[in-house]
Amino acid sequence: MAKPNYQFEKRQRDLAKKNKQEEKRRQKLADKAANVTSEDTALSPVADLAPSDVGLPEA
Repeated sequence: MAKPNYQFEKRQRDLAKKNKQEEKRRQKLADKAANVTSEDTALSPVADLAPSDVGLPEA
């Protein structure tokens, strides 16, 4: 019977763990970026208005 290669198994577990952590980090960054852009548009409704709607003279 073949002898188990514990170093290989440990390396595979460590790589899987690292990939999972990296994927979580990317997902958090994507969620954070999505929240920032949605908050920016929600907080500044004046940006959607044309200059004539705000009462500013057109240049």
